[in-house]
Amino acid sequence: MKKTRWWFHGAVWAALILSGMRPPEASALSSERGRELVCQADTAVPLSAVTVRAIAPERFLAGQKLQRVDSTTLLQFRFGMLTDLLALNTPLAFKSYGPGQLATVSFRGTSANHTAVLWNGININQPNLGQTDFSTLPVAGFDRLAVQYGSSASVVGSDAVGGSVLLGSSPVWKPGFSATLGQQIASFQNHQTQAGIRYASTPGQIWQVAGKTFAYRNQFNNVYPYTERRNYFLEQSETAQRGLVQDLYFRHRSGRQLSVNAWLSDNDLVVAPDDTIARERTRTQSARLQGTYEADRLTVRLGWIRDVYDYAKGNFDAPSHTRTDRFVNRVEREFVLLPTRESLRLNLRIGGEWSHYRTVTDGYGGQLITENREDLYALLRFQTVRWLVSANVRQAFVTRFNPPLTPSLGAEYRLVQHRSFALTAKGSVGRSYRVPTLNERYWLGLGNPNLRPERGFNLEAGLVANATLTEPLRLTVEATAYQNRVDDWSYWNPDYGYRVENLQLVVSKGLELSTNLTYTQARWQAGLRGGYAFIQSSQERAYSTYAQDVVGRQLPYVPLHTGTLNIFLQQHRTRLTVQTQATSRRYITFDESQFFRGVTLTNVLLEHTVRVGPVAGRVQGQVNNVFDALAFSVKRNALPGRNIAINLLLNLFPSTP
Repeated sequence: MKKTRWWFHGAVWAALILSGMRPPEASALSSERGRELVCQADTAVPLSAVTVRAIAPERFLAGQKLQRVDSTTLLQFRFGMLTDLLALNTPLAFKSYGPGQLATVSFRGTSANHTAVLWNGININQPNLGQTDFSTLPVAGFDRLAVQYGSSASVVGSDAVGGSVLLGSSPVWKPGFSATLGQQIASFQNHQTQAGIRYASTPGQIWQVAGKTFAYRNQFNNVYPYTERRNYFLEQSETAQRGLVQDLYFRHRSGRQLSVNAWLSDNDLVVAPDDTIARERTRTQSARLQGTYEADRLTVRLGWIRDVYDYAKGNFDAPSHTRTDRFVNRVEREFVLLPTRESLRLNLRIGGEWSHYRTVTDGYGGQLITENREDLYALLRFQTVRWLVSANVRQAFVTRFNPPLTPSLGAEYRLVQHRSFALTAKGSVGRSYRVPTLNERYWLGLGNPNLRPERGFNLEAGLVANATLTEPLRLTVEATAYQNRVDDWSYWNPDYGYRVENLQLVVSKGLELSTNLTYTQARWQAGLRGGYAFIQSSQERAYSTYAQDVVGRQLPYVPLHTGTLNIFLQQHRTRLTVQTQATSRRYITFDESQFFRGVTLTNVLLEHTVRVGPVAGRVQGQVNNVFDALAFSVKRNALPGRNIAINLLLNLFPSTP
């Protein structure tokens, strides 16, 4: 392994040194489905266009479905969790253990372990569990959100088998100072408080500074006026969340940029708090720190992430304790291979990443477990007037493992290009992999250090149509068909005392449809956004004689049909939105003998914006589960019924100094 690490680091640095550091020409800027702005220009201090700011999964995965969430939607869910936003705006299936409790996502029929969650380009999945609890990620904690469907392992790395969620921070370079204060009061004695400031210096002769400081505190007491709904028990729980986000950006007049991003979070959940014997407490704390330097298309990224997990039942004085540290460094260099061709662009990005893991947990016997992971990758992007093609390859090296080579190829072709109508065909094929979690390998008695990495093969194709029906009326429709095959799927086998084994072959296939219709005229706006997914995900290999009956059956908790529908009407500063999500029957056992019935949940949101001098206020009133539908948690308890919330968000924008 030592030879591998030396070879890895040497190859990366040799490639960077030999590349040369000449500033590229302005005409060599990359573009993405049109013109891509590489660096913002300032009227007082012109900046050289030298650095590509877009995250790699958004630029080098041609042919795959990518859904960007707009700023209006992020603002509407300012007091929500990432679970709420995605459930109402994407055809993704979620597993929730209850209000404020563990919530995980299923991309295209895969498991929560097959989803990569990136924060400013770094995977923040908890390495012991191999997943992210979406109920601990408030929407207010980030500025950008995109959802990438299908395998992206060639660009992202491990975990990106079913899809990826991309979270990001963005600087605001407009000089000045602004402050934000938000408060939510909701049913069941729940409340949230947010406060933050943004700031940016005036452009100087050399450097400009911008940043954001933001803090939040959420208290979900969940004091229900009833103990059951329609003869189904309601589980009592309390959740306290708090966090701090700090972003700093330093921009040089030459285009070089240095950024520091930090996100501290603390999530304290108590289930059945009044029962001193059966009560459970789960406390998760995360500290994420990242520094990035960008210059001349060279990007150097350093990161440190600490995840602390404490669990106790009954007696909270001596919880089971887990602490995991990750140290990450990444170096990337992008080349413009055809700098003189206006209509033909060819970009190559090469890079390497090294991560060091250190974990101590009671479940591993209390001893220190360490691990190193290295990655080498090359990403190629080719674009003409009608073609967009990406070809990528990644090779990972993991202590005591041999992950497979993961190439991918994707393409988009503009079939029709008229003034009022455009039709694009797209397709991609790629391999993926997942390194087993630390729990799967090191848990005493159940873990299996000889597990093989999971291997996936993803194939998808689709069409995207954009039409201007009339000047104020525009329509976008997208259809995607896919098949994703995952072999050596890790399984906690009940036939052998739940010891982990590579036993399953799972194949998921399906169809996704999305549409977006908008109308804009004078002071009126209206829109309709819908999404539908048909997902067939089943095990195709029997791991024992007792498992023959589950072959070909839908995986538990994966609905065959999911859909969302959002309709809004806005007149000047007042906006009414109706949000609906629907899921079909979800089986909760492999033999399909038990299931949750399909459910449709509808929310209504009314908001109004007022401005008095430098203060802009937004008042939101929302009713969740308007029709009081009966829904269930994974633990088969009823979820709360109709509830309301009132949100107030104040923004102070004084004049620029």
